[in-house]
Amino acid sequence: MPKEASKKPDNKKQDAKKQDVKKVDSKKTDSKNKKHFMKDFKAELKRVIWPTPKQLLNNTVAVISVVLLTAIIVLILDFAFESLNTHGINKLKEMVENREEVVNTIDTNTESSDNTVESNEIDANDVTANEVSEEENSNSEATNEEADGNNEAE
Repeated sequence: MPKEASKKPDNKKQDAKKQDVKKVDSKKTDSKNKKHFMKDFKAELKRVIWPTPKQLLNNTVAVISVVLLTAIIVLILDFAFESLNTHGINKLKEMVENREEVVNTIDTNTESSDNTVESNEIDANDVTANEVSEEENSNSEATNEEADGNNEAE
């Protein structure tokens, strides 16, 4: 058993050495990868076909003109929608105000017709009351005349 116990620490030491070696190897491979990346990068830049100054100018002018054309179109649409919105809102406000005026006029007419109906009812009640009082007066006059006639006959 002592041999086995001594083997275990050796295994741990060997594992630790292997991990140290892996770390060193990974650092070496990282640096190799970085160097390899830089070499590949330079090689790729050599393969790129760069535009001539004339092509560069033509492409630049094309891009700027498309951007300006798009900006002009957006500006025109912005002014068009803004004016439609402004005039549209003003027209809607006018329509609402007109509708309110019509509603107020209808309400006023309704109130005046209600007042007219009420005054007509009051007038009708007055007339009825007047007719009743006139009938009472005529009845009392007739009674008075009969009483006077009876008084004269006696």
